[in-house]
Amino acid sequence: MMRKLKNEELNRNSISAFKLAKKTPVVLILDDIRSLYNIGSVFRSADAFRIEKIYLCGITAQPPHKDIHKTALGATESVAWEYAPMAAQLVLKLQKEGVKLYAIEQVEGAQTLDSFQPEKNVKYGFILGNEVQGVQQALIDLTKRAIEIPQWGTKHSLNIGVATGIVLWDFMTKWQKH
Repeated sequence: MMRKLKNEELNRNSISAFKLAKKTPVVLILDDIRSLYNIGSVFRSADAFRIEKIYLCGITAQPPHKDIHKTALGATESVAWEYAPMAAQLVLKLQKEGVKLYAIEQVEGAQTLDSFQPEKNVKYGFILGNEVQGVQQALIDLTKRAIEIPQWGTKHSLNIGVATGIVLWDFMTKWQKH
């Protein structure tokens, strides 16, 4: 028989314990995200997979905001984040620091998510773009790497929060095997 676990049985970290815990070597770059709910959803997934940091770029709103909080459910307090006005400048800075960056986008020559294999001892950055326009071509040109989530429906488009959850789950399942 299966029994749903109570919240106190989930062994959740406190915010201070989360901040001290070893992080997954991933940063997320959110560029020009319009929906506050999408931003909150990304924070929640980032907390679930204990990633290092979220960079909020361009018009992407920043915490604290009630609509971000509505979906983040406190993850804006646990996950490190920083505002960077210009995504291109941030990408260049992260590349100089050795972060291996990928646009999450449908582009010519993109690697499919199922074929992506993270390397050990490498920090990764995933760029997620605007809900309508996607990742800017200028950022794709800078990274020269893209991952596409295979899709078989008619839309060929996923909500940014959903796409983030898929990419982070896939990364974690592969990275933990190292």
